[in-house]
Amino acid sequence: MADTPGNVTTIDVWVDPRCPWAWITSRWLLEVERVRPVRTRFHIMSLSVLNENREVPEKYRQAQLEGWGLVRVCVAAAQQHGEAVLRPLYEAMGTRIHLEGAGLGRDMMLAALRAVALPDMLVDAAEDTGYDAAVRASHHAGMAPVGGEVGTPVIHVPGPAGDRIAFFGPVVTPAPRGEAAGALWDGVVTVAATDGFFELKRGRDRDPSFS
Repeated sequence: MADTPGNVTTIDVWVDPRCPWAWITSRWLLEVERVRPVRTRFHIMSLSVLNENREVPEKYRQAQLEGWGLVRVCVAAAQQHGEAVLRPLYEAMGTRIHLEGAGLGRDMMLAALRAVALPDMLVDAAEDTGYDAAVRASHHAGMAPVGGEVGTPVIHVPGPAGDRIAFFGPVVTPAPRGEAAGALWDGVVTVAATDGFFELKRGRDRDPSFS
């Protein structure tokens, strides 16, 4: 399944910085990089786009509004400094949001930008609707191949015929470590590459764990 020089497989993952489940999956993918010849590229999807025109619980309404700022800043950073900045910027935002409880506001975004040596002025993109078309384009590039009934994370991997296989998940908590991470990756690739395979799911009985 290698699609890059040196037999390294490229995993493309679409994430929203505010999604705890995507954060855990991203931790798993970074662990997979340690035990398998893979490299993860990060892209932006948006829970605010995903949940447009849907009824959401009142406690999530403010996050729906604030969530636009995060993805606008990410897209602006990628446009001005290259797609490669998304990985460290997502890391910086996710650490502050999920591990430090820093919220979704301007101060958090500014601290994240500074942590990865990006200009402070990028934080102004949070209020700039001019980036929304690019947010939507990135979102749909990741989500459209999977279908409209899934959330985040979404992963694209190279298939056996040279195409890309897109799927939702895996949703897991906490992130597996070491060879357990590699074994999960092996299983995910196997089922995703099986012609006609669509879904394997059970109800969640745990909250996200970042340990």
